[in-house]
Amino acid sequence: MKNKRIVLMRHGESQWNQLNKFTGWKDISLSGKGKQEAQYAAEALKKNKFIFDIAYTSVLKRAIHTLWIILKKLDYAWIPVYKSWKLNERNYGSLEGLNKDEVVSMYGYKQVQLWRRSFLGLPPKNNDSNIIDLRNDKKYKHLKKKNIPSSENLKMTYNRVIHFWKSNILPQIKNNKNIIIVAHGNSLRALIKYLSNIDDIEIEKLDISTGSPIIYEFSHDIKPLRYYYL
Repeated sequence: MKNKRIVLMRHGESQWNQLNKFTGWKDISLSGKGKQEAQYAAEALKKNKFIFDIAYTSVLKRAIHTLWIILKKLDYAWIPVYKSWKLNERNYGSLEGLNKDEVVSMYGYKQVQLWRRSFLGLPPKNNDSNIIDLRNDKKYKHLKKKNIPSSENLKMTYNRVIHFWKSNILPQIKNNKNIIIVAHGNSLRALIKYLSNIDDIEIEKLDISTGSPIIYEFSHDIKPLRYYYL
């Protein structure tokens, strides 16, 4: 019996990735390169004859538009697409919009790496006006105020991603559905940490490339086995 496979993918390069800025929950569009990355990913999936029944993504346009490009290329625009804020990138707090090199100059490389890569490092919190902007954003009006973070570490991101995985995605895998998830660097780091049982220290080494499909294999009884780039 063949192993069960799902596809995980970080969105294509965004305009702020291109400018080396912290993005987080800021809703930034794909760059030209990002759109091209999505096309290349779609071509690779088509070449390898992947089929999909259901798609999942965040509520941020860089992930949504990446998914659109892929589904259009594969002629799967008709399948159900489920969007959730729980698959969003981590909220980088007051770092959002700042150039990463400038932040290193301000705080030092070691501190910035803790914020970016560690499991528990919590970036400085958003100011009140930014939090109010998020609370007034149409995408989040259905959420309780306590669920809109002012900043997140990877652990906080992990908790919401894994809750969504267990309650929404895993049942569909058990139902033998073919699934693609297009999300973000840290929401996918969180998911892979959980599936591959990566410890809190080793997770610091995991980085996810933009626009590159990751194949995650499961045994016939849905035990996580391994993952690799297509």
